[in-house]
Amino acid sequence: MVFMKTTIDIHDELLARAKQHARKKGCSLRSVVEEGLRQLLSLPESRKRYRLPDLSTGNPEAADPLEAYSWQDLRGMIYGEPESH
Repeated sequence: MVFMKTTIDIHDELLARAKQHARKKGCSLRSVVEEGLRQLLSLPESRKRYRLPDLSTGNPEAADPLEAYSWQDLRGMIYGEPESH
């Protein structure tokens, strides 16, 4: 068996848990990391990413009905504030 030496960054809490697990099981940290990688790599590949269907409504070519309003006007409409005009 050939082993490669490598360096990886692991979050402190995860490393502490892995070391604790290795002590509890009476094995080396390396074997815990190797087993974790084996388990992860043996999982079936994840399915294709889900894409939300486009359920847009209205005419995308139509003029924006909110374009004529300022941000302050829109905010007032949303929060029911009286118009500032």
